Amino acid sequence: MTAQTTVAEDGVGSDEGGFTLTSPDGISYRVDITDGVLDPDNPLLARAVEGRRAVAFLGPTVDRLYGERLRRYLAAHLAPGNWHVVRIGGGEDHKTMDAVEEICAAAKAAGLDRRGVMIAVGGGVTCDLVGFAAAIYSRGVRYIKVNTTLVGQVDVGVGVKTGVNALGTKNMLGAYHPAHASINDPALLRSLPDRQIRCGLGEIAKMAIIRDADLFRALEEHPEVFRQPAPEPAWLPAAARGRGLEDYVLRTSMALMMEELRPNLREHDLARLVDFGHTFGPVVETASDYRIAHGESVAIDMAISTELARVLGLIGAEECERIVRLVAALGLPVHDPATCTPELMDRALRASWERRGRRLHLVVPDGIGSAVFVDDLEDVPPAALEEALDALAVRPGPLAVAR
Repeated sequence: MTAQTTVAEDGVGSDEGGFTLTSPDGISYRVDITDGVLDPDNPLLARAVEGRRAVAFLGPTVDRLYGERLRRYLAAHLAPGNWHVVRIGGGEDHKTMDAVEEICAAAKAAGLDRRGVMIAVGGGVTCDLVGFAAAIYSRGVRYIKVNTTLVGQVDVGVGVKTGVNALGTKNMLGAYHPAHASINDPALLRSLPDRQIRCGLGEIAKMAIIRDADLFRALEEHPEVFRQPAPEPAWLPAAARGRGLEDYVLRTSMALMMEELRPNLREHDLARLVDFGHTFGPVVETASDYRIAHGESVAIDMAISTELARVLGLIGAEECERIVRLVAALGLPVHDPATCTPELMDRALRASWERRGRRLHLVVPDGIGSAVFVDDLEDVPPAALEEALDALAVRPGPLAVAR
């Protein structure tokens, strides 16, 4: 396997092969980083399956790109008849309870028993769907995530939440169900279209803005990371040198996310810094009928929240400008005229207030690499929200890309 982790007990440990998280309530899981995850000579995925009956699920695009490689891999490592590959729908409009039921039906038809394992090969939608299906199939079976998108590798792939959109609300139904294994292969990112890379950069920028000024600086100096070759900054920490900028950005983002999640995996505390970008964003996303992708909605939310922090006197104008300028430099929208209306954004605030136990817990930056909570609805006057939206409406920059 890999070298001994740097943290042995409660915490997030790191080694050459990835990260191991152990939470205060005893939940423990690992996220691996590997090369050639679907190469038959790479035993990592097979070790996670442990010879159990397995059903792998993947969307149309992933099936086209990697389906045959996945089938060859499973054939090389599992007994004939002991594995199946099932193609499922992709995209947010397929993230429904009907899709979860179809996954469970396919698993049952394949003879998956309670010792079996589901494998999700894909991005956030596929992993959310399969993870939720695994959580409820026979009252819970193992599942493995092979994360093929940047959002998946830095966000969905390092957490324990699963879910579907329902009742007009994003991720309304779901479960906390840690994956038995979660595997990131950076080489899989090379097949991604630019828009999906930009969406992943939105989630990375989120962690940089609220937690890590060095990661922010790396993105600020090299917003083209993951899309064009970028030099390794000379100022990188000694432990990160020699790996390349992409490795630094990926590993730092994963570690930050896991460190934030670790003490509160099941969200007993509803004030969470990782909800930055997820107050206005879900309403922007659903109101656009998913014309605006998740990473783009996070970017718009971060811009609104940052401008709102400036209006409320929580962050200086210069730092506010740096943050909003970075979001735009990554190729992400900071405003969408059709959805960023005072009425809809006020509705988003109230929906978050209700969802978070009648406390707002709005995350806003108070500096580069630092954030605070605005906890009460009355702390966000309608005039302040409108001023923030107006400031973004007149900015040059990319608008959300139409589907």
